[in-house]
Amino acid sequence: MILAALQQYYQRLENDPKSGVIPAGYSRQKIAFRVNLRPDGTLVGIEPLGEVKGKKRTPELMVVPGQTKKPGVGMNPGFLWDNGGYMLGYKPDDTNPKRTLKTFAAFGDRHVALEDELNDEGFSAVVRFLETWVPSDANRLCPELADVAHGFGVFHLVGEKQHVHERPAVKTWWESGAEDQNSGGGIAQCLVTGEVGPIARTHEPEIKGVLGAKSKGAVLVGFNLKSTESYGREQGANAPVGEAAAFQYAVALNRLLDRDGGRRVQVGDATVVFWTERPSPAENFLGLALDPPTEDDETAGQVAAALAALKSGECPPEWGDPATLFYLLGLSPNAARLSVRFWTQGTLGELVRNAHRHFADLKIIRPRNDKEPELPSLWRLQIQTARETKEISPLLSAGLLSALLNGAPYPRAFLAALVRRTRADRDVRGVRAGALKACLNREFRARRSSPLAKELPVALDPDRPEPAYHLGRLFAALEKVQSDAFPNVNATIKDRYFGAASATPASVFPRLVRMSQHHAAKLENAGHKVAHERRVQEIVGRLDGFPRHLPLPDQGLFAVGYYHQRQDLFLSKADREAAAETAVAAD
Repeated sequence: MILAALQQYYQRLENDPKSGVIPAGYSRQKIAFRVNLRPDGTLVGIEPLGEVKGKKRTPELMVVPGQTKKPGVGMNPGFLWDNGGYMLGYKPDDTNPKRTLKTFAAFGDRHVALEDELNDEGFSAVVRFLETWVPSDANRLCPELADVAHGFGVFHLVGEKQHVHERPAVKTWWESGAEDQNSGGGIAQCLVTGEVGPIARTHEPEIKGVLGAKSKGAVLVGFNLKSTESYGREQGANAPVGEAAAFQYAVALNRLLDRDGGRRVQVGDATVVFWTERPSPAENFLGLALDPPTEDDETAGQVAAALAALKSGECPPEWGDPATLFYLLGLSPNAARLSVRFWTQGTLGELVRNAHRHFADLKIIRPRNDKEPELPSLWRLQIQTARETKEISPLLSAGLLSALLNGAPYPRAFLAALVRRTRADRDVRGVRAGALKACLNREFRARRSSPLAKELPVALDPDRPEPAYHLGRLFAALEKVQSDAFPNVNATIKDRYFGAASATPASVFPRLVRMSQHHAAKLENAGHKVAHERRVQEIVGRLDGFPRHLPLPDQGLFAVGYYHQRQDLFLSKADREAAAETAVAAD
């Protein structure tokens, strides 16, 4: 399914003349120099290629025949391109000149053997050059080689615009015989296309761009150990994929992983790529919604606008057909291979509905001047679980993303991390309280073990039956009595007792209630004193004692009750009516 979707994406790119996708049998390489030849094969000179920035030259990207060369001790000459060792028998600061000469000989043998078959004037010029070139003269004849021969080079005939590997006769020959040269997996039915043909022995080009993977690339499908093979089949024959299909899915995935392509984001330790079945602005939305926000106001505005588009729960008209499929693939490194962390496929309509449900679950009453975003990104949710970004568990990202896209419960580790962080810093802000509410509501909706008797609302619900919720409310009420009686106190009861109150209520609440009576006695305004006592009595009346211990989900409910009550304390009548309307709209 993954390979088929990627192969279809390649075909979509192939039909777009602006995509610049690489055709089968070719690769895009960094070319540092070209060898300029006369038609008789004599050398004109070595010309460095690329752009000079400061003191450094950036090689020129060029499409050449064949795939990326693999390092190794064996001979692996390229076709009309390679490094200075293969093309000229020369390497700057060469530590093994004997091997360099062998690579030059292998490069020459390959091209000399093909001259009659190609029958092209430009190719013959290269052959004449290889037959007459003396590697020991390289440094004397071409001193510029010392700076560029570490990189790759190509051949060029003076007076022509194209390079030798771009000549029509050479391209026609290469494209007609590329499959035969690279194949080695035999003939079988391709698992991606269903067509019978040559099977890729190894899947090339290798995949680059996954964070933590080897810089030279890794493979998504590969067999190089006998223990992974079966029925006597070797390497790619164990999962037969046609030469063309293997190339196409790999090129498509590399395109998605391109840093400048806008289809790749880092979610925790997983490198995530996303695309749609056909071109759609939804692809840009996914990138903005998933990518961590920056300090750039323009980008932050785009994120907010993209998220706000989902408030209605309807698929934006500019996205096109809601039945359009979208794909999301998460990859992580695993030695020379890639591990699929998650794979999601759905329609844009399903994506919008699930995203709308996600943000509705996060909705919670906020102070008037709250600067936190109303629709938090995944990154902002994750940062609620840690003091710093580097402390965020990498395991949360994939689970949160999957829950958002599929409408599933959030990872239980997310709720646990939120509760631990809340107990540690005693800070129940709007985004964190909303995340706790969303976790509990989704657990309840999924009929998992949950402390809830019904879903939590956006704002205070004094008639709820759960004791943990009212314990949180009581703690907020007691804190308010203290702050009104001693507005300049250095350490409040929240600073000292929040963690214990939420985990082991019986150990601290009796003492807090007694302290509250002392605090209330200090209030100068009799009306305030009565209001506080009435509120505390109302909440205590809903409790049947103080439990010794609250399980972790109840601790989350405690924090939500605290937050709801805390916000309610500062609400005017108009604010309460507005909150009630918001709650109805959210439902």
